[in-house]
Amino acid sequence: MPKNLNELIAWTQSHQGKKLIRYTSTSAISTVVSFIALYVLYYHHVIKGEVIATVVANLVASLPSYWLNRRWAWGKSGRSHFRKEIVPFWSMSLLGTSFSIIGAYIVKHFSKAGHWSHPKTTALLLFANVMSFGIFWVLKMLAFNRMFKVDELEEFDEHLTMEERSTGGARPEVSP
Repeated sequence: MPKNLNELIAWTQSHQGKKLIRYTSTSAISTVVSFIALYVLYYHHVIKGEVIATVVANLVASLPSYWLNRRWAWGKSGRSHFRKEIVPFWSMSLLGTSFSIIGAYIVKHFSKAGHWSHPKTTALLLFANVMSFGIFWVLKMLAFNRMFKVDELEEFDEHLTMEERSTGGARPEVSP
């Protein structure tokens, strides 16, 4: 872990730092997509039920999440591997959506029991959904890091290439 500002800045320029920043950005984008979709679907009565609106909003957000995580955060291209990438990603997405469903049921219960207004129910539903995204963030990062793992040799070569550029094209000397 970086001990001072200079180390933190240097870490953000490292491969792992850039990957974490891109993953975090992708999570933020997915959360915003889900938030907007849930707001539009539920608040504007496109879908009347809290649970169904939550499911649809989370599924909508999963599409850009998969693409951004795979391409941008983990740098993978080409065809997706069904067993190693698609199944684990959608399993994690459905697990996160399931957690959001629990939150939606709780909101539905309190809303009915307290005779809350539709705007108040919408606000609590949005809050519950954002909280579920936050809770699963670290777990998904760990899982996605394994799923989209780039070959260690490629990562090593990428670092060498950056060092070569910084030394004017000369390879750094390696002592025996």
